Amino acid sequence: MHSQSVYNSVRVNSTRRRLLINCLNAHFYSSTAAAKKPFDILFFGRDEFSCSVFKQLHDARDVWKSISIATNPDVKTGRRGSHLSISPLKQLGESLEVPVHTIPRRKVDFRDWMPPPPFTNTNEPHFSDPANETRFLVTASFGRILRPSLLRIFLPGQRLNVHPSLLPAYRGPAPIQRALMRGDNVTGVCVIDMMEKKEGIDAGSVWACKSMVVPENATFPLMSVELARIGGDLLVTVLRDMLLGKASSIPQPPVSSITPHASAISASDARVDFTSQTALDIVRLSLAISHQRPITTTMHDGRTLQLHHLSVSKSHDDLGPVEPGWAVYSPHTRTILINCADGKWLSVLKLKSQDRALLTAKEWWNGVKGLGVLHEGMLKLL
Repeated sequence: MHSQSVYNSVRVNSTRRRLLINCLNAHFYSSTAAAKKPFDILFFGRDEFSCSVFKQLHDARDVWKSISIATNPDVKTGRRGSHLSISPLKQLGESLEVPVHTIPRRKVDFRDWMPPPPFTNTNEPHFSDPANETRFLVTASFGRILRPSLLRIFLPGQRLNVHPSLLPAYRGPAPIQRALMRGDNVTGVCVIDMMEKKEGIDAGSVWACKSMVVPENATFPLMSVELARIGGDLLVTVLRDMLLGKASSIPQPPVSSITPHASAISASDARVDFTSQTALDIVRLSLAISHQRPITTTMHDGRTLQLHHLSVSKSHDDLGPVEPGWAVYSPHTRTILINCADGKWLSVLKLKSQDRALLTAKEWWNGVKGLGVLHEGMLKLL
């Protein structure tokens, strides 16, 4: 791709703009100048993001000669294994009649897993081997680290990852969530070289990148769909340019002390602290991770309390000055209002006490009143 099109221009903050400019000014690495034959592609993925990227790749039949999927195995979940969780990518692959190969369930067993033909190769690849020129590894939201011996089956520049961030920002497994939690107004997708773990998995050179404005009140599911669409389109463009021998990549800008990282979402991320987090902080957290973890606090008796359907209250009656963490029911908004670190009120439409059903704010508050734990009509949350 031409350098001018690697990063499209959007309004971004000064730090992000400097990173993009540095990237454009970096030395470009070109793919082979000669035109190539369509590729044999092994695609690693698992979730809906992976599915969207794969569907666009599958539809681009001019870039591949053969295409296969490697994904997670079926897993029994729920009480006594009553539910079978199946990889969405596996289901998509089977519907498209694409060969689907499942990896071992345990990470320790995955270390010895070998890809199927025509990718199986116990030796290091040789540049002179014509078969290696068409073998491609592509990953998108796979969730597993590929060992060096597996990566080395594919030639450098022929192991690509679709990463939903403007790298080097948000290297890590949860880039969309972390960008939403921080309230970023711009994000994007990069198609990069896969690197070995010791070099930094997401530190590879960038073949293509495109940014997008984050809509107001955007949720993870919404952003995942849009970024996957952009990422799939970028991936196909890169592969087409590689076929024509005109693709090029650039090194990522260096990571600085202010470059945000995208560590995995944990249970501690979902637990709020009203004394240190603003109402907007908590709403952003909900938009980012509530699809995978409920936002929680703790009640007076130590039980966990889930908070659902959150917003910053714009009308909270005349409650006067209140310390963070105090909650009250508002008949005007029909929500539970909780005071936060910035003095603003978090509005909660539904709540779920530990081992209890999900209730509307009024239903839940009526239950709390019956416990005799209110102080001047308010409840303290921990």
